[in-house]
Amino acid sequence: MNNNTALHDKNRKTGLIVLLAVSVMVGLSFASVPLYNLFCRVTGFGGTTQKAITAPSADKIVADRTLRIRFNTDISPRLPWSFKPELPEVSLHPGQEALISYTARNNGTAPVTGTAIYNVTPVRAGKYFFKTQCFCFDRQTLSAGEDMHMPVSFFVDPDIMTDPDMDDITTITLSYTFFVSDSQELEKAKEDFYNQDE
Repeated sequence: MNNNTALHDKNRKTGLIVLLAVSVMVGLSFASVPLYNLFCRVTGFGGTTQKAITAPSADKIVADRTLRIRFNTDISPRLPWSFKPELPEVSLHPGQEALISYTARNNGTAPVTGTAIYNVTPVRAGKYFFKTQCFCFDRQTLSAGEDMHMPVSFFVDPDIMTDPDMDDITTITLSYTFFVSDSQELEKAKEDFYNQDE
């Protein structure tokens, strides 16, 4: 009887430990994507840009270095839109804020909602590229034939000047790709973006 009770208690403890371990692993699996997304936003990993409320003050602008910022746009074949930047590129100094606008048009015959994902290349510049205003990851609904202007305000952190790995950077490309919102294609693109290697 005592041996059976001891064995029962031992099995019960083992079962509880296994249940706890499985619960922790399931919890970590659900938390891994948000934690990885946070990691990308904080470090700029994978070309993820940063967010800021305001640009640096004028005295932080580094006038002796100029960077060329190029704008690239793509659209999913499933989205009947045209999408382009109003300017192909701008030049600015680190710390200087720039405002550009993109234009999207629904060429289809029905309203369509799209969502854009973004990144910068070279990916190592992502941690220095800050946006103060952006349409990315917001749902944009365009009626048939409707045009929409979408502004983006950004700056390159003056701290880029103190990073020797950034000395060779003269051009940064900001890329946006629009997908149909709530589509598997968009979810796959987000997953691929956050899982890409540097």
